[in-house]
Amino acid sequence: MGAAGSSALARLGLPAPPGPRWLGVAALGLAAVALGAVAWRRSRPGRRRRLQQVGTVSELWIYPVKSCKGVSVDAAECTALGLRSGHLRDRFWLVIKEDGHMVTGRQEPRLVLVSITYEDDCLILRAPGMDQLVLPTKLHSSNKLHDCRVFGLDIQGRDCGDEAAQWFTSFLKTDAFRLVQFEKSMKARTSHEIFPSLDKKYQVAYPDCSPVMILSEASLTDLNTRMEKKVKIDNFRPNIVVTGCSAFEEISAAERH
Repeated sequence: MGAAGSSALARLGLPAPPGPRWLGVAALGLAAVALGAVAWRRSRPGRRRRLQQVGTVSELWIYPVKSCKGVSVDAAECTALGLRSGHLRDRFWLVIKEDGHMVTGRQEPRLVLVSITYEDDCLILRAPGMDQLVLPTKLHSSNKLHDCRVFGLDIQGRDCGDEAAQWFTSFLKTDAFRLVQFEKSMKARTSHEIFPSLDKKYQVAYPDCSPVMILSEASLTDLNTRMEKKVKIDNFRPNIVVTGCSAFEEISAAERH
């Protein structure tokens, strides 16, 4: 764990557990999150340092391009716009039609076959029958800005260039597509706009409705007891997978906050 992670722990009053597998601090809304980290909550409101363990982080995922495969990471920073590891951001890239409307796995199921690795500040995209696409995470400011529509809300995106557009168009083979990237200077959507019943106004780029998604292994196990066809964790595409808690504890914890 680096100095940034250590200082985050100190500010939160959380001691770093011993052993080489400790890499950060784990809890939604904190400064960082890491594999092997322990998630805590205050056992009684208003009492400092009285914390109750609620689980341990077992998996961390960042999904750079909406509806494409995720990138497994060992540690990440929890930002207002979701998880970040270096220049790797969660759902900061989006496939759109030329009119700006979003395209996801709901409309184009083959998007889920696109795998991504992160090397030298570039996304490396691979898909069946396609040469790899090397995509820099930093775009030229001269690249065109698109007005996009994500679940009925307006949001901007910077065009990733003709090579990326042709790559997705050739792979999906159903329409002409562009790839855009969200930038921090752009106006984000808010979770309250998407679901007015939500009290929190979380900032979101291209995720469905929230900057971070947490799922527990216990919830998946419970769900599969009632499913004829079993599902896997990656069917839900969570950012943080937690073990060592009861089923659906992640939902009740979110409601308390």
